[in-house]
Amino acid sequence: MVFKPAKWPRKLRSSEWYSGSSKDAIYHRGWMKNQGYPDDLFDGRPVIGILNTWSDMTPCNGHLREMAEKVKAGIWEAGGFPMEVPVFSASENTFRPTAMMFRNLAAMSIEEQIRGQPMDGCVLMVGCDKTTPSLLMAAASCDLPSIVVTGGPMLNGWFQGERVGAGTHLWRFSEAVKAGEMSQEAFLDAESAVTRSSGTCNTMGTASSMASMSEALGMALSGNAAIPAVDSRRRVMAQLSGRRIVQMVKDDLKPSDILTREAFENAIRTNGAVGGSTNTVVHLLAIAGRVGVDITLDDWDRCGRDIATIVNLQPSGDYLMEEFFYAGGLPVVLKRLGEAGQLHKDALTVSGESIWSEVREAVNWNEEVIRPLDKPLTQKGGIAVLKGNLAPKGAILKPSAASPHLMQHRGRAVVFEDIDDYKARISDDGLDIDETCIMVLKNCGPKGYPGMAEVGNMGLPPKVLKKGITDMIRISDARMSGTAYGTVILHASPEAAAGGPLAVVQSGDMIEVDVENRRLHLDISDAELALRLSNWQPRHERPGSGYAWLHQEHVEGADTGADLDFLKGSRGAPVGRDSH
Repeated sequence: MVFKPAKWPRKLRSSEWYSGSSKDAIYHRGWMKNQGYPDDLFDGRPVIGILNTWSDMTPCNGHLREMAEKVKAGIWEAGGFPMEVPVFSASENTFRPTAMMFRNLAAMSIEEQIRGQPMDGCVLMVGCDKTTPSLLMAAASCDLPSIVVTGGPMLNGWFQGERVGAGTHLWRFSEAVKAGEMSQEAFLDAESAVTRSSGTCNTMGTASSMASMSEALGMALSGNAAIPAVDSRRRVMAQLSGRRIVQMVKDDLKPSDILTREAFENAIRTNGAVGGSTNTVVHLLAIAGRVGVDITLDDWDRCGRDIATIVNLQPSGDYLMEEFFYAGGLPVVLKRLGEAGQLHKDALTVSGESIWSEVREAVNWNEEVIRPLDKPLTQKGGIAVLKGNLAPKGAILKPSAASPHLMQHRGRAVVFEDIDDYKARISDDGLDIDETCIMVLKNCGPKGYPGMAEVGNMGLPPKVLKKGITDMIRISDARMSGTAYGTVILHASPEAAAGGPLAVVQSGDMIEVDVENRRLHLDISDAELALRLSNWQPRHERPGSGYAWLHQEHVEGADTGADLDFLKGSRGAPVGRDSH
């Protein structure tokens, strides 16, 4: 049979593999046909890679195999040729030492899968925390038409008549056990109630925050972020996204067309409005670095400083993602931002339309869940970026999850040299600490852990908890879970392992925190700080694995996204020479 490809508005990338009658084309088509594909599927229609982060060891994404079938149906309906591709899935639940160390590895491996295979467009099937940024980073690096499909949050948890949020109540129950307010037996009983269906955390943790960021950036269809994982409408969204990616390929609508500075500013403001995770900071900085948009911590503070948190969800508020969806979801929040003049309304989305055209008719069905702008959960939400001699390149704090009485505070430092030191000493009744102190944790940043684990929200000492104290200021170069809460200052840059000032803080030093004035100050003289830094010696610990070594050698600071230095910028997806 003579192969005659159909006409398409422009030459497809996949035609370099499948079109024509050359030996190479016959080789590629022939091998694909061993799966039972007929001739006319290679007639020049777009090949869509469904990049699926399903894994039995990524429980948040455990339902994505089923959802991929809906994506495929949409692609077939629109005249495309779907190809499901399993990709690196960094599970928050199981990866050690921390899933964050593998975000960059996932992004690098997925980039090469896109670059090296005959894809004309990509569907990014994501859910668990690091899967969303890693696929967006890869897509930005290759710049093929791409659309995000998230797995959605799990259903509400309920325990003893109380609405229970995944992650958030783990921290609360754990502290209650240490304070003697909850039995270990009750804690174990709560285990199955917290995560009772497929999906990601049902709080505004990192997974739901990054789903919201994907929608606010314009990389997902409107309404995608909040639909529960087990709701039939989640599958409808998957099928519609499959249809849409085929048209995006036809229109050559790429991430670089969507991921503009205006899109990132929309996302930053949205994160403040929803009370989003602190982890979105490091992820959006990394995505921006891949697409070549110069977004900095100063932009986070400038764009987010006056944004009111209007979504009343745990860990900042009361409700969970189910209620957020029923109230109208992210389109309502974007509409509120637009009405307040806090949204770039003309920003383009994967729909081919502006973000404002997608949300201007949104209706709020529950003003207790999505509050009016004049009745916010927190008047100044967003992410506060603090600077000073303790963190010259910045540190961050989430005001909506912090205690107002600690937003301006001077306290004595109690220092833990690393997470093992913290674990060894925190429960010692002889530890010289009270609620006025400031807990400081070192060597938990991108290089120091390595990987920047979610240990910044250090549990309080039992002897303080037993006094009824539930919050203290904590400072580190680590991250914290998006489901966590408290007056926790994170991502201190430069990190301790890179010789930042955090490395030379000593127990007994006084530290001043002034969130309103964005100040984080170690109260010693400049001369003393310089002397300590001159005497500082790095740890000589080489990680055991090859990738861990590569990561430690090349990872950048949290202030620029903690990406690997050689992966910055969009490199495109050129077709390489075939060796056959």
